[in-house]
Order: sequence, then C-alpha cells, then structure tokens
Amino acid sequence: MYSDLIRFISPDRIKLNEPMSRHTYFKIGGPVDVMVLPDSVEEIARVLDYCRENSVNYFVFGMGSNILVKDKGIRGIAIKLGDSFNKITRHKENILLAEAGVTLAQLCEFAADHGLSGLEFAEGIPGSVGGAVVMNAGAYGGEMKDVLVKVLALTPAGELVTLTGEDIKPGYRKTIFQNNRYIVLSTYLKLQLGNKEEIYSLMKQYSQQRRLKQPLEYPSAGSTFRRPEGVYVGPLIEQLGLKGFSIGDAQVSTKHAGFIINKGKATADDVIKLISYIQEKAQRELGIILETEIKIVGE
Repeated sequence: MYSDLIRFISPDRIKLNEPMSRHTYFKIGGPVDVMVLPDSVEEIARVLDYCRENSVNYFVFGMGSNILVKDKGIRGIAIKLGDSFNKITRHKENILLAEAGVTLAQLCEFAADHGLSGLEFAEGIPGSVGGAVVMNAGAYGGEMKDVLVKVLALTPAGELVTLTGEDIKPGYRKTIFQNNRYIVLSTYLKLQLGNKEEIYSLMKQYSQQRRLKQPLEYPSAGSTFRRPEGVYVGPLIEQLGLKGFSIGDAQVSTKHAGFIINKGKATADDVIKLISYIQEKAQRELGIILETEIKIVGE
C-alpha cells in the first residue's frame, strides 16, 4: 500500500521500518512502518491526503527531543520535518521568520548575531522551533509565547491557516497544537533590539548553568515531568529517595533528579516503568500528581 507514496515523494525520502531510536534524543524506540521526509508544504499536504484517504495513522515530529517511542514502534507514517524547513530570515527590524525545522540553537545564534534580544532563555534547549512552539518550551523565566507573534500551520485537512500567539492558547508547556493535530510550518517571532555582547554573555551564562546542572552527557528527553504548581520536580524526587534509582538501563539522573536518562541500553518499557513508579510513589507518599512533560507515542 505504501508504494503509492512514491508518486509524490522521492524514494530517497521514504524509509521503511525505520528505527525511531535513530531519530530521538532518548536513542530509544522501535520502528515506524514508514518515515517520510517531505520537501515542501505541498508534499506534506499530499501525505495528509494519502493518510486520510487510506485511513492511515500519521505522526509528525522534528528532532525528537521531547518524545519517547515505545518498543514496538509506530504504526502508520511518521512525517519528519527537517532540513527542508530550516530557513530563518529577518522579516522586519525586530521580527524573525523561522521555519519549523530550525533548531533552537540555530535560532538563538541568528538572533544574537543580529543583536536581537528575547530568545536568550532558549539557549541550550534541545529541539526544533516547531516542537518548541507546540509545547510552549521555556526556561529561566522565558517561554516561546513571550516572543511568538503568529504561526503558519497546516490542518489535518491540508488547509493552510495563520494563528496568532493568543489563538494557540499557550499555557505551561502546552498549546492547542497538542490536541488539534495541526502541523506547525513557520513562526514569526518579535524580539527587541539589544546589545550583541550582552546577549551572548547571557546565553553563555545559561549554557554553563545547563552543563553544570543537567545530565547532558546521556541520552534523555529533557525534563520528564511537568512542574506542579509551587513544587520543583528534582528536589521532590530526591525527597522520595529516588535520585539514581534505576529500572533496567533507565535511571533517575544523579545530576538532576528531574531527568530520566538512558544509561546505554534502556528500553521504552524500562523508562515507562520508571515513570510509573515515580508517579505512584509521589502520589502515595506526598499526595502529588506528576504529569509527564515528555510525549509517549507508539505501541
């Protein structure tokens, strides 16, 4: 059935039974039936048409920095937005147009190089602009919603829509994109004119803090849990006595207990069991419900 895809996607951009472990920061995950790497918005729309007409499930992702794919993988089609969607342009003096596949590292560097302030908080956050907008990524008191003016997106029906920063209803690590299956294509970001040296200095400071406090030397999907109101997850998990606790090769980081890391050969099942154990213990002993920040997909 998937052979029909070559009518509108070049064969070299179609991968069959592709291990998702190659495409996630966690380095974990079974195979997806088909992965496509579209070259244009038109190709994405054609893939969505194909999925709708053939009742095929689809999953859209960028750099895989915030997802855990289960061990049996993903049925259907994974649409990966990458190198064909990685342009940044200065739209106006203080507004950047950044496509969804641009990495946050590239975006921060571009803004700093042009003396534009407002994205310093994103220095060191892994992943793409598209993913950052979808989850309203943030750190050090800043969030994507603070700079987002508008978003160009594709609906599941293949319709192009433009949404304002308010339209996407951003909250703590959430937007409407997590439920409506729209595909973020590009973003307009409003920044402030600033001093290039001061911008780079603050970015360097944030980067150093990350290296000191976070287990960047191991594969992970970043912060495992959303922060409950008034509570920091790392100290909470330490209070439960779980810092360094492992199931298989999945471990609560000894550097920052808010992270679950892959020590080398962790399976998704290891990680999910560890997440569940932490959640149950937190609720039982402290009465606190921990919700995952990472997205778990597949079967």
